[in-house]
This record gives sequence, structure tokens and C-alpha cells, in this order.
Amino acid sequence: MAIKTCVFDAYGTLFDVGAAARIAAGEDGREALAAKAGELAEFWRQKQLQYTWLRAVSGNHTDFWTVTQDGLDWALEKTGLGGDLELRERLLALYWELRAYKEVPMMLAQLKGAGLQTAILSNGAPDMLDGAVGSAGIEMFLDAVLSVEDVGVFKPDGRVYQMVLDRFACAKDEVLFVSSNGWDAAAASGFGFQTVWVNRAGEPMDRLFAEPQHVLSDLTEIPQLAGS
Repeated sequence: MAIKTCVFDAYGTLFDVGAAARIAAGEDGREALAAKAGELAEFWRQKQLQYTWLRAVSGNHTDFWTVTQDGLDWALEKTGLGGDLELRERLLALYWELRAYKEVPMMLAQLKGAGLQTAILSNGAPDMLDGAVGSAGIEMFLDAVLSVEDVGVFKPDGRVYQMVLDRFACAKDEVLFVSSNGWDAAAASGFGFQTVWVNRAGEPMDRLFAEPQHVLSDLTEIPQLAGS
């Protein structure tokens, strides 16, 4: 079947999760962070994801904002920056204003111009997603912003992907799901969606039960792929 709905993961896919550390590192008096910004951002993201998986498999759900704070606290301690409470608050504030990747607005506009439905499907809490979407100025290009809080479990639980079918009343193979997380794209592929892994870092394919059908280096070609 032809693609009717394009669904995007949010953090790392539409929004640059490394931007908070980079912006803070460029501010006056942040020399200690500047020396470790890349390392901090990587640790923060790793722990943020790991905590979602562990909470999902253990049945101990909490909202993504709590997981984001817990991941940052671990990363700050790991990099020797744990005592800087002002830095912690600054990084958390910046996370509500993450920058979208430069190709995102045009890509979404092209999808809408082609008559496709568009949505976000994210681990993010609704208020976090509202903040990021509004900050990026892309709300007019989205038909829905779906949060796992409606089902009370993080990806890759199948109940999360089912939310797309419930919202848009479409068949699985009419959905193109796009994520920068290889495991997320693989799980969505296993669920039955057509999938794209946006592999910006050139990482190896995850060895999982399914694989994404397409691998791209950024989001520029999504409208062409969806139309084909």
C-alpha cells in the first residue's frame, strides 16, 4: 500500500539532543563544561535511553522528564561536574528549547504539501513535546503529537506503536516511521511499519529481531521516499 502517514521520533530525530550541552558550553564561565560537552551529551543520552528500557521491562514507569533529569545527574557525576547545580538547571532549561535539525521544517512542509498525514511518536512527556515543537516552530506541519504517557510504557513496547493506528485509522504498511535510534526503527519494523533509520553518525546496524527497510544520513529524502 502507499504511504499515507509519516511518523517521527522526536529526540535525536527531529530535535538535536546534543544542542543543550553545546549551547551551554559556549556561554561565559563554562570552561569546565566546554572541555567535556561532547562527553556529557553522550553520557546523558545513553543513560536517558537506558533508563527508559529498564523502566519498561521492569514495569516501573515514570514520565520522560524524570528520566531526563536522572540521566543528566548521572552524566554530570560521571564527568566530574556533579556539584554545579546552576549548570544542571541551565542544561535542563535548554532541553525544553532543543533546536530542530536544519532540514526539518522544509521536509515536513513538503510532506504536508503532498497530502500526507504527519505526527510525532515519542517517549517525551506531553508538555516537553509541546515546548520542543513550539520552540522549533513546526506545529503547523503536524497532525498529531503522540506521547507514550497515554499508554504508560516506553518504547519499544508494541502498545506505543499501536497508538499511531488508533489515531489515524490506517493499516500498518501505510505508515512510514522514522527514527534516529536503530533499535526504535527495528522495533517499528517488527511491528509492521515501513521504517527509516536516520543514521547521522554512521553507526553499524543493530543485531535485533528486525531491521529498518531504509537507512538515510538525514531527513532530506523523506518526502521522496514516502512518495515512492
